[in-house]
Amino acid sequence: MGLSRAGFRHDLMVEWNDDAVMTVLRNKTNGVFHVRDWPILKADVRDIDWKSFLGSLALVAGGPPCQPFSIGGKHKGYNDARDMWPPAILAVRKSKPNAFLFENVQGLTRKAFSDYLAWIVSSLSRPSIQRKEGESYFDHLNRLRRSKSKIEYKVIVAKVNAADFGAPQKRHRVIVAGIRNDLVGELAAPTPTHSRERLLWDQWVSGDYWRKHGMARPDDLMISRPDRALVKRLRKSEKCPPDMPWVTVRDALSGLGSPTGHSNHTLQAGARAYQGHTGSPMDMPAKALKAGDHGVPGGENMMIQDEGAVRYFTIREAARLQGLPDDYTFPGSWTESMRQLGNAVPVQLGEAIGIWMASTLRQTAVDMNRRAA
Repeated sequence: MGLSRAGFRHDLMVEWNDDAVMTVLRNKTNGVFHVRDWPILKADVRDIDWKSFLGSLALVAGGPPCQPFSIGGKHKGYNDARDMWPPAILAVRKSKPNAFLFENVQGLTRKAFSDYLAWIVSSLSRPSIQRKEGESYFDHLNRLRRSKSKIEYKVIVAKVNAADFGAPQKRHRVIVAGIRNDLVGELAAPTPTHSRERLLWDQWVSGDYWRKHGMARPDDLMISRPDRALVKRLRKSEKCPPDMPWVTVRDALSGLGSPTGHSNHTLQAGARAYQGHTGSPMDMPAKALKAGDHGVPGGENMMIQDEGAVRYFTIREAARLQGLPDDYTFPGSWTESMRQLGNAVPVQLGEAIGIWMASTLRQTAVDMNRRAA
């Protein structure tokens, strides 16, 4: 959805999970904007003939499953059967797109996976030098490092927080992106557009945030302990940060109203708070939505209401936190819908990174024309 909003037209979308495909097909049938044009195929990505797209793609994009590298997972990495980085690299090797864009959890950058991440980056830099049968990832990495062949793609690994790009979620992820070496000189990481500092300014210096929501400004005692020093510095500087403010839960749910039981806006019973399971405050971006058992590990899928009680986000509220439009609906259960939402890339982040990639590709076209002239 984010890439569609950024202006990319999809030639093929591949997903093998039955429920996820059913959700997309329902919204395609209902004519949801962008979704209605998606050429979705229920298939295993490893079975796609990527060579049939040779030379025709501006971008290959995807999200290899994060579970092998997630802090909350079993940490098996490349030994996990769900590791789909090799098929991602194969897609780049076979189709030779102008650029690629992959998303994963920040756990991929942990020291335990440093050699494997280096292998991923090196393999994407020179995808033509493929791993031999029986060759270990580490032997292949050493061979890639010794290679004198020309780099095929400039690759960057960028840590991002979705909140810094307009999503109402503190969702820390890693972007692995690359552009053909002959199209770009340097590849700079995307620049954040939103900031915590600007939100705190709007809340505790100008007060614009509370006025926007028709609320009385709370007492300074309500400033969270970690933010007090920063608020003090902002007040002393008297300089409004130039970024846009982080988007809060209250911002995202504005106008939605209380759960009605319609359009996926139905209460789910059973929410309770305990240590390490406390929910998301209304006036900050939410904790990252999770897709674990019952969709609620760590309290990320709960909100702390103004009176202090906690409740689960409805499917509709969670969809808003992920940036999906209100006419995008989920036909499955709350648990299954939350699983899909917890696995999704926030639309705001996808759009921002897509705009960055599209801008970079457009600039390469300008540079190529200049060189040709």
